[in-house]
Amino acid sequence: MKLRFLSDARRDLIWFRTYYKVVFHEGADHARRQYRRTMANLQSNPYIGHPEDSGVRKFPIPRTPFSAIYRVADDEIEILRVLDQRADHPIDP
Repeated sequence: MKLRFLSDARRDLIWFRTYYKVVFHEGADHARRQYRRTMANLQSNPYIGHPEDSGVRKFPIPRTPFSAIYRVADDEIEILRVLDQRADHPIDP
């Protein structure tokens, strides 16, 4: 399935990159690999994430503080957010 990143998710990815570039540079390579594996897992297994409200699903990016918030549409996976779980974020589609 195709991944489509919505505007909030694109902004979240800026924070993801900034965090690993500035705050935790030592973990950047590992986090990048985990992120890519997570996206590949979602493409292969779209329903792998934990179901939340309104058809939204949540799947953690292993060994990072981030999770992918997404929903499965007809022929694509819409990535709604890539949230830093250390912050208090409501999950809104």
